[in-house]
Amino acid sequence: MTYSSSTATSQPNVSSLNGSARRAAECHQDVHETIIDALDILWDAFEEDQPSNLYQLVMGQVERPLLARVLERCDHNQSRAAACLGINRSTLRKKLRDHDLI
Repeated sequence: MTYSSSTATSQPNVSSLNGSARRAAECHQDVHETIIDALDILWDAFEEDQPSNLYQLVMGQVERPLLARVLERCDHNQSRAAACLGINRSTLRKKLRDHDLI
């Protein structure tokens, strides 16, 4: 079996990808734990009352910075930002308008 030069040089790239995947998984776990902690703090702030609008409260805090950051990371290209978010471009535009981001 022979290997081309491109096969030989791709090995470090596989290592790099494995490291990136591991870091992404660790980051995902950190984000998950941070969200759980924040939700517990928010829930406790209601004291004896059970929240009735928790979804709206959380989305109100998370959606705007998420949209702004993704748009920035995509160099303000709305089509790319929509693809990164997994939503339709027209849905993204509506959300951007709703949050006064355009």
